[in-house]
Amino acid sequence: MNQRSDAADLLCLSHLRWDFVFQRPNHLMSRCAKDRRVFFFEEPLFHHGAAELEVTQTEHRVQRVVPKLPHGTPDVSLQLKKMIDTLLTTQNIRRYDLWYYTPMALPFTRHLEPQLVVYDVMDELKNFKFAPPELLTFERELYQLADVVFTGGESLYQAKKHLHRDVHAFPSSVDVPHFVRARTQKTDPEDQANIPHARLGFFGVIDERMDLELVEALATLQPDWQLVMVGPVVKIDPAHLPRRPNIHWLGGKKYDQLPDYISGWDVAIMPFALNDSTKFISPTKTPEFLAAGRPVVSTSITDVVKPYGELDLVRIADDAEGFRAAVKAALADDRRQHIRRSDAFLAAMSWDMTWHRMSTAMQEARERRLASVKSQAA
Repeated sequence: MNQRSDAADLLCLSHLRWDFVFQRPNHLMSRCAKDRRVFFFEEPLFHHGAAELEVTQTEHRVQRVVPKLPHGTPDVSLQLKKMIDTLLTTQNIRRYDLWYYTPMALPFTRHLEPQLVVYDVMDELKNFKFAPPELLTFERELYQLADVVFTGGESLYQAKKHLHRDVHAFPSSVDVPHFVRARTQKTDPEDQANIPHARLGFFGVIDERMDLELVEALATLQPDWQLVMVGPVVKIDPAHLPRRPNIHWLGGKKYDQLPDYISGWDVAIMPFALNDSTKFISPTKTPEFLAAGRPVVSTSITDVVKPYGELDLVRIADDAEGFRAAVKAALADDRRQHIRRSDAFLAAMSWDMTWHRMSTAMQEARERRLASVKSQAA
């Protein structure tokens, strides 16, 4: 599909790096880039060299923008403001929308004059470890600036709907064809091939949202089960990860590799901690595990219990004994029936559908903004 020459560019301000984990921003911006230019502006990277703005095109046609600043830069916001102005000039960005994932981008972008402002509340960032104290203040300002607000799940929607006049819930979607490959893939990745069965697998970021005590207790209760943990470890000391012979920390993998790993699992698990950082999460991996044809066991995360738990698509348990019982039941599942019911549910929640609905909401917000401008000028 060709990008439309008459479409406004989109400048996405993200707290996540494009190549960290392929998740919500990657899915949405990749689809947006099919019909207009998308610039994915990351948080600054500090190094020992001079200040520079690195712009590279990803395989999904998104322009990845990495501001690099010298260690000890005195006024980071001022430097980023100069860099974003330089980006507009050098890339001939004249008509553009702003899409925020982080309110922390406001200090260096509030001077811009976009045609539309979108705030996609992917997570409740203030509840995360090391969240900056000024984040809440900037977020209040962002709600005032935004024309339309999206949330990453239903629980976030309920928490945010009173903060803005135009809020829409867009829970995690799924690229079904990508993960369906796991149903027929037969070759195990090298670092998983020698791990015995039964295998309980997880992929995703391993941080303060992971219940490490539950992981260790489950591995202790059932030493013949192998826990395969795939994903980067961040914000926690790797030395604090439980080390048992049947727990395998395989590190981060590329998005394209994930179906290869999950194809070798007997059950997919989501042993999330129940704390402030998980109060509003809507794990993308829930529909991905189901699309891969695997039974799923999770702790009682609100956006997993409803709808997945209530529809008996995911088993729910919060302690080691309960988790073990749920995994045993999942291992005994009628796999074909579970896949049929999962497929019927997932049919209405693709990323393509989500992007189409978001685009519609954006167009409606754009029309309201134009009508307001005309009214004020009259």
